[in-house]
Amino acid sequence: MRLNRRQLLGSAALGLASPPAGRTQTVSKGRIRLAVSTYSYWHFKGAPDPVETVIEDAARLGFDGVEILHRQMTSEDTAYLNKLKQLAFRHSLAMPMLSIHQDFVWPKAEDRKRNIDHTVHCIEMANQMGIPCVRLNSGRWKTVRSFDDLMKVKGNEPPLAGFQEKDAINWCIDSIQQCMPAAERAGVMLALENHWGLTTNIDTLLEIHKAVNSPWLGINMDTGNFPGDPYEGLRKLAPHATIIQAKTYYGGGVWYTLDLDYRKIAGIIRGAGYQGWVSLEMEGNEEASSAVPKSLTVLREAFA
Repeated sequence: MRLNRRQLLGSAALGLASPPAGRTQTVSKGRIRLAVSTYSYWHFKGAPDPVETVIEDAARLGFDGVEILHRQMTSEDTAYLNKLKQLAFRHSLAMPMLSIHQDFVWPKAEDRKRNIDHTVHCIEMANQMGIPCVRLNSGRWKTVRSFDDLMKVKGNEPPLAGFQEKDAINWCIDSIQQCMPAAERAGVMLALENHWGLTTNIDTLLEIHKAVNSPWLGINMDTGNFPGDPYEGLRKLAPHATIIQAKTYYGGGVWYTLDLDYRKIAGIIRGAGYQGWVSLEMEGNEEASSAVPKSLTVLREAFA
């Protein structure tokens, strides 16, 4: 019996839809891609390494992308933004995230508005550079004066006199909600980090994320920003992660040192179904020229 063309196509479609008897159909897992943050080359001390240099080094080492630290940029004009965009493209590198700073924990509305405006401006810069995600900080009470001292108390900072934690949570929710129209308009995700300050507490981070309730707000999970057992915190955040920053501490940490097991971490995030970016933040005192390649090897072996 001869089959006509329609019957042949139908048979082929059935063959694609159903594996042969006795064989199971495998579903391929997405490859986790590795980026390096420009922060890995500069920890806010001395003259910053140019972003251009980091892009070129990332390409030489074989990273898939570069996360740009806003404070490391030397300009915000269109020509500079386009220069970075073109340089990354020429080196076949993505730029998955623009990591910025803002602080929504201010009693005065005008102070929060200043930080909202800054965030919207950075969303527009990310859009110009073709960067699909912007890192958010919640901010902090600032009752512990210096960031160095905040590290000593593991982010455990008392509220300002006359205020409660719930006040700061509500300020953050309202401020982020005011940023969301700009993010949606630009097609740029915002990723709230478990950063030292208000969102050191993972339950607070998840409360803010849930209350904002926008598909354009995700979570940036930092492997090093847990005051307690990091693996417990990672298991709790991994199902909600949009992007992950992976800390290493070669030469001893600038503020603290953690001995993180990245094979274990890889198991946790894969178990949660994560298939996105992992961005290296080398936060050790060793020179980036040697510590970043070591870190890349660790991450490659863990996430291969």
